[in-house]
Amino acid sequence: MTSAIHTESLVKKFRRVDALQGLSLSVPQGAVYALVGPNGAGKTTAIKILMNIIRATAGRAEVLGIDSSRIRGHHFQPIGYVSENQQLPEWMTVGALLSYLRPFYPAWDAKLEDELIKQFDLPRDRKLRHLSRGMRMKAALASSLAYHPKLIVLDEPFTGLDPLVRDELIQGLLDRAEESTIFVSSHDLAEIETFASHIAYLEQGKLRFAEELTALANRFREVELTFDAPPNLPQKLPDNWLQLNTAAAIVRFTDCRFDLERSTADVRAVFGEPRNVTFSPMSLRSIFLAMAKSARNSD
Repeated sequence: MTSAIHTESLVKKFRRVDALQGLSLSVPQGAVYALVGPNGAGKTTAIKILMNIIRATAGRAEVLGIDSSRIRGHHFQPIGYVSENQQLPEWMTVGALLSYLRPFYPAWDAKLEDELIKQFDLPRDRKLRHLSRGMRMKAALASSLAYHPKLIVLDEPFTGLDPLVRDELIQGLLDRAEESTIFVSSHDLAEIETFASHIAYLEQGKLRFAEELTALANRFREVELTFDAPPNLPQKLPDNWLQLNTAAAIVRFTDCRFDLERSTADVRAVFGEPRNVTFSPMSLRSIFLAMAKSARNSD
């Protein structure tokens, strides 16, 4: 499948800070791809390199088949870009902003513009500085969707927004999902879990994993074993068991390569026959916490 975004061994250093450490990922065309991780993980740095706002120290990146270091001017015509720190001309009205941008995009769709204005309940005649942060984000998103971009890049678009505004922004994105690839960075895992098709986890500039969200959810389970008496723990455990802990006659851990038949066999091989075994699906937040803690313990 052709990639809308592709990076190879991307490195960015700011003096003594390694913001990105060999980031390699591919974003399939048509995906809703989430780049997630804690604040300071390198998400914004990666997006700024993709948008040619800053240059990489090493490695390379392509956006819609173009080297990111060459992106400028007309190359942005098929790209919609919205950042949480995006500076809008606050002295302009919403209508004036859209009128100003319209000539730069040959594919600008006046009918879609009107639909977005209605969908986001945006007042054309109100100045941007008089709008709430959520309404300004809606205006920025509307101005980036009105020309049917092939790629929509969003950097932390949901930060600090109330739930209703977040839902409206997400719905606006999903309405465009059939015609665009969406690449969104966020640390809001609960929101991402509701609409992303692919996910990549970045921590301290390192890519911990990248895969389809359904595959990720299917391979993780929280395991709880109950015994009649506290069990003896062997020194060597399967390497797919993460964060094992015990409390009296209960053992809990995360299985990161879950398969019912194999996972059951692993439990029997290590512990014999527990009184009770449960395999519980995990939320995205729980998966990430298990991965993050495991990665920190192994570094």
